[in-house]
Amino acid sequence: MAWIVAGIVAWGLGLWANVRLARLARLPRSRATGLAVPVIFGVTLLVIWECFVRGLGVPSVILPPPSAIATRFAAATHILWEDFVQTAIKGALTGYVLGCGAAFLTALAIDRFPFLQRGLLPVGNFVAALPIIGMAPILVMWFGFDWQSKAAVVVVMVFFPMLVNTVEGLQASDRMQRDLMRTYAAGYWQTLIKLRLPAAMPFVFNGLKITTTLALIGAIVAEFFGSPIKGMGFRISTSVGQLALDLVWAEIVVAAIAGSAFFGAVALLERAITFWHPSQRARAGQT
Repeated sequence: MAWIVAGIVAWGLGLWANVRLARLARLPRSRATGLAVPVIFGVTLLVIWECFVRGLGVPSVILPPPSAIATRFAAATHILWEDFVQTAIKGALTGYVLGCGAAFLTALAIDRFPFLQRGLLPVGNFVAALPIIGMAPILVMWFGFDWQSKAAVVVVMVFFPMLVNTVEGLQASDRMQRDLMRTYAAGYWQTLIKLRLPAAMPFVFNGLKITTTLALIGAIVAEFFGSPIKGMGFRISTSVGQLALDLVWAEIVVAAIAGSAFFGAVALLERAITFWHPSQRARAGQT
């Protein structure tokens, strides 16, 4: 009963703190205020989780408390690191770079030769609609059970979202701007490099940010269908069979941290490259 009361108290304190911060939001926003809301919300959620799991006597094989997950995380850091390198670095990051790079080059080819847009984009939409559960076993059989097959799955998942965003971005510059470049006797490549690619950068980075999460999800799911004795997807599937749910949740924490860091790195790169864009200037003015 004491755990339940503690959980209710934690919920009340978290609600009170967030309401206070919401009132402060009417004032000029600071970086500390922007970070405080998600931190308080996350800590409150963890405390409520811990209190109610212990207070209701939930078995650890159904839902372990955060303290047990943290303990297992600290005890299995070497395993988690090996799995992270196998899945996130070798599989997800390699496939991400290859898939997004190939999509960017293909978008340039589509922009240069418009007939490719009429023929390739419908096929791309069809392939993008294929379920990863159906594609992963095939690619594992083609490329083997190591990280290469996971990278291939990631390439398939990230290619067409990146392609569509890049193609759309290359059309972002308006006709008046393109006509002005023609009056300066600029050719196709000069117009592309000096006008159309800079205008397309927000769209390109939008595709890069969307595909950060797709890359990690694709690599993890692909490991369910065949993997060496390491990897985040392999560890999750085998630990569920062993009822080691604390290790499963530890792998989920690693995946969440890796995905957030990956997204944040791309967002920082976007801010550095597209600092001139109105959206970035407005965001900088708020902080």
